[in-house]
Amino acid sequence: MKIVNMQTLNQVQRTQAAQMLTDELPLGWATLADALEEVADRVDNTERDGKGESLFLAALDGEDVLGWVGMLPSYNGNVYELHPLVVRHDQQRKGIGTLLVHALEKEAKKRGGLTLWLGADDERAGGETSLANADLYDDLPLRLREFNAGTHQASFYLKIGFKVIGVMPDANGIGKPDIYMAKRL
Repeated sequence: MKIVNMQTLNQVQRTQAAQMLTDELPLGWATLADALEEVADRVDNTERDGKGESLFLAALDGEDVLGWVGMLPSYNGNVYELHPLVVRHDQQRKGIGTLLVHALEKEAKKRGGLTLWLGADDERAGGETSLANADLYDDLPLRLREFNAGTHQASFYLKIGFKVIGVMPDANGIGKPDIYMAKRL
């Protein structure tokens, strides 16, 4: 397996990357057309913010895309948002996501980044974390101290060193928060 800049991917590989979005993150990208547009917009239009530049990396096995990750600059390149991270379903729990995030951290640090952050929506019906379906306006500090990631993606990020730094209540509807996580580089 090798990690490459997604700008080097051919159209078949970009379609594989887009298909992962619709397969694994259908709430964000319901159709392949939506996902193809996202890949094209992100990969072909690198953004500049002071000293920062966006970057998208893919994990390849031969010609097959196994997963991909991106970072978007803010705060003059001091902070990067991790967005998105997706790994093909049959390749999950094999360390690919961890390798992609670590490669992204290395690139962000090399560019002068101090913090990598992300938003992890808890928007599935019924919720997955202890913050779902809770009144987060009622003693939020206590709810954050007692946070339980459950089966949510936040558990993956906690394992690789990210911390919960905040939450936006009802970001995706009543009882469906966005959980903000970050890691110092």
